[in-house]
Order: sequence, then C-alpha cells, then structure tokens
Amino acid sequence: MQPSKLHNNPILNTPPGLGVTGESALHSYYAARAPEYDQVYRKPERQSDLRAIEAWLPPHFAKARVLEVACGTGYWTQFIAPVASHMLALDLASETLRIARQRVPVGKVDFSVADAYHLPRHLGTFDAAFAGFWFSHIPKARRREFLRGLGGRLEPGAKVVLLDNRFVAGSSSPITEQDADGNSYQTRALADGSRHRVLKNFPSELELQSMLDGIGEPGTVTNWPYFWALEYVATAP
Repeated sequence: MQPSKLHNNPILNTPPGLGVTGESALHSYYAARAPEYDQVYRKPERQSDLRAIEAWLPPHFAKARVLEVACGTGYWTQFIAPVASHMLALDLASETLRIARQRVPVGKVDFSVADAYHLPRHLGTFDAAFAGFWFSHIPKARRREFLRGLGGRLEPGAKVVLLDNRFVAGSSSPITEQDADGNSYQTRALADGSRHRVLKNFPSELELQSMLDGIGEPGTVTNWPYFWALEYVATAP
C-alpha cells in the first residue's frame, strides 16, 4: 500500500494578493474528486433530507432564467432545469462539468467554465440564482465579494437560493484546523490515497443574515437536520 499523500491545499487561506494559489488548489481538488464527488449524496443518514430538498427546491425557480454557480456534477441542476425557462450552469472544473452534462437533456441547460469570483459580463443577467455546497468553501473575508459579483449578474428583485451543509458530528468530516480569521478546515482523503486540506465553513444564521446588508433584502433561512438554505431577494448592485 502506498503511503497517503497530503496535499496542503491552502484553500483560499492566503495573504492578500496570493488568492490565486488557494483558488487553484480548490480547483485541483475538485477536478481530482470529480469521479467520486457524488458519494456525499449517498450517505444513508442524509437521504430523508435530500428527498425533502429535492422537492422543496424546484418551485423556487419555476419559469425563471437561472444562473447556477459552482454546479459541480450537476446533482442539483437536474432538479432545477425541468422547471426553469432557461438555465446557465457554471463551474471552474471541466472534469465535473462533463458529468453534469450527462444529467440533463441536451439543450436544456447551457454549461460553461467560469470562476465564481469573476462572473463575465457577457453572461448577461438573470432573474434567479442558485449555489449549492459552494458557499461553505468561501473564506469569510470573501463572502460579500462573491455575493456582490453574483449580484452584478442579477436583475433587481432576482431570487437567490444558497444551499449547504450543517455540521453534524459523526456525519460531517471533522474540523481539523481553524485559522486566525475563523475559517475552519477539514482533511479529506480521495480514492487515490491523497489527502487534502479543504476550507469548509459552517455559518450561523446571524452570519448569513448580516452579510446581506446592501446586497439583498433580509433573507429566510430553512434548516434540515443536515443542511441549510438561505433565500433572499437581490437588490440593485
């Protein structure tokens, strides 16, 4: 058996001016993880929550032009696409996009490689947006930067839904480190034996609400045993 390899991914835990290093490490991790990405959706204890969210989520996007950020393998794309009038799903890793394209009928969703922090203007504007299991990988210092950039691609009054994990001991990977800014990290192992230091935050409801000042109207937080969702209406950027 080969010894495990520790990839010291400083996932966005870098001094100002060196953010690209962290983003590159996150991209590399998810590119390598693509074939086993969906295992997280197979955890037995989470199945009840997942079925509930799969029914809860689509009505929020009925007949909307939806921008999905960090779509990964398209697990949530497959539930939103049937009700949306149009959908553009973005991810930085082409490896996960290849899997996502197989989940929806041809022509139903446009997929594109894009950086969540730098959404190109040529994408146009949308009246709804979704990000699933991406927000927890954003360092606290960059949350509003991400939300402002997202708002730049949304029309005033657009609905935004963020969906992510709650920390549940015994189901979530343990927190192995915390930095000076309060960001938490997990050490994750992949099938190839490599081990990765991955930023994974678990924000409180107060944190979620407070970051919307000047970005969106006060939001609504919905909690399931293993997941949370934040809904808000975007204001003019």
